[in-house]
Amino acid sequence: MKLTFIRADHEVTGSCTLLETGGHYGLIDCGMEQGRDLFENIAIPVPAAQIEFVLVTHAHMDHTGHLPLLYKQGFRGTVYATEATCDLCGIMLRDAAHIQMSEAEWKGRKAARAGQPAPEPLYTLEDVEGVLRLLRPCGYGKRIQVGENIIIRFTDVGHLLGSACIEAWLTEGGAEKKIVFSGDIGNTDQPIIRDPQTVSGADYVLIESTYGDRSHGPRVDYLTALADCIQRTLDRGGNVVIPSFAVGRTQELLYFIRQIKDAGMVHGHPHFPVYVDSPLANEATRVFLQTDTSFLDDEACALIRSGVNPLYFDDLHTAVTKEDSMALNTDKTPKVILSSSGMCDAGRIRHHLKYNLWRPECTVLFVGYQAVGTLGRKLHDGAESVKILGDEIAVHAEITVLPGVSGHADKQGLLNWINAMEQKPAHVFVNHGDDDACTAFAACLRSEYGYDADAPYSGSEFDLAAGAYTYVAPPRPIHHDEARQTAAAGKRRESPAYARLQRALGELTALVRRCAGCPNKGLNAFAEELERLTARWRDRLAP
Repeated sequence: MKLTFIRADHEVTGSCTLLETGGHYGLIDCGMEQGRDLFENIAIPVPAAQIEFVLVTHAHMDHTGHLPLLYKQGFRGTVYATEATCDLCGIMLRDAAHIQMSEAEWKGRKAARAGQPAPEPLYTLEDVEGVLRLLRPCGYGKRIQVGENIIIRFTDVGHLLGSACIEAWLTEGGAEKKIVFSGDIGNTDQPIIRDPQTVSGADYVLIESTYGDRSHGPRVDYLTALADCIQRTLDRGGNVVIPSFAVGRTQELLYFIRQIKDAGMVHGHPHFPVYVDSPLANEATRVFLQTDTSFLDDEACALIRSGVNPLYFDDLHTAVTKEDSMALNTDKTPKVILSSSGMCDAGRIRHHLKYNLWRPECTVLFVGYQAVGTLGRKLHDGAESVKILGDEIAVHAEITVLPGVSGHADKQGLLNWINAMEQKPAHVFVNHGDDDACTAFAACLRSEYGYDADAPYSGSEFDLAAGAYTYVAPPRPIHHDEARQTAAAGKRRESPAYARLQRALGELTALVRRCAGCPNKGLNAFAEELERLTARWRDRLAP
């Protein structure tokens, strides 16, 4: 039985891990990368047709976005997910296919004018419908047999409607091991959905680290902070533009705004309009309202039982068509616009930013994580101008963040979740975090809590029965600035000698890991030899 790390290793999107047991192959998540690729990722090392199952932790695209591509490549196994995740995947993957096909059509027209062949979409609506037929809805808390060698169970981790960690019991050749895949662990006290639940323990744990190196800080009064932002923007005569993930975050914000309106927290603008400009978000809201109330927290359930729609209020409008969306940018009425995507890299939000960023009376309010390389991250970090849809746009609008509003647990939340396990894992693998975050969180688990923990790079392989790596992949960073400079100057590709050095680093890392438990005398001699080598080359490379 073996784990192979594919994506979301020292990166925060694109989750995908290969599990092999008893000669059978399966994936845990099959996500799409968002934002800039920071490290090279290996391809899935077995043909898609040989993959018998995919275990999905939740519906976000960075965990499910490559499922249709897997189907296109030949996958015909079973996709196991919670009932709510299956419902959300239906609308999210269809939307993704439309985006892929539209972008391919646009690039095709551009290629035709240049006399070049038209590109194909990553996948089509037909591929989506194919993989949706393979979905098997599962309930929380039930043991499910996945072939003869694996049993799984889904447990609510409070990140998104239907989100789950996955416990997996594996057998092979008389060996039995349990591994837990955390998925994305949710923040506490979020509206609508329940707080994260814990599991009893495991031999191995694969845990995310999106906020593994930081705290959300003291609990913020979300209602007051959001109401204040709306108040000062409307008073200026501007629009509040909120880049919001269509599934999860949009529904939370609707929940907050309903409370703000009911309490009269915005003065002088009693009927301020709120627009949800995202067909996907509108469909997702329907799923939230129609879902089994066992997926919801007590407060949301109580509202529904009393006849209150927790996600609806007067002056709430939906923009469905492109014409509806375009009209928002010609309407001078100050308003709140919620539009996806949450990181501003695609969708209608880019049009709203184009028409509002240059206006000092407007506000762009970020309410979620912004990955490195995304437009949202550039604005979050203080860019004075950005390029949107081919035009350079000056940033004069107020750029602000609603602090603490995150669907992810912070460092302490992650620690609370893993430390609640009664059976301490023999090894913890840290993934789904930026390079600094996952490295720091793994170090914290080792030094402060005594876990055997590390953050493997893409391509690393771990024998679960033996409890040891069979291959430790080296980091393979993508140097974007260097690449651009090299391309502009027409210079050479990466040196073969440097690639050889990287391979040697991987071999050295694997050798060091094998030394665990060796006599101290030998370890000290090895360390002294490495220190001399490091010092010699440090002197040679000194400027």
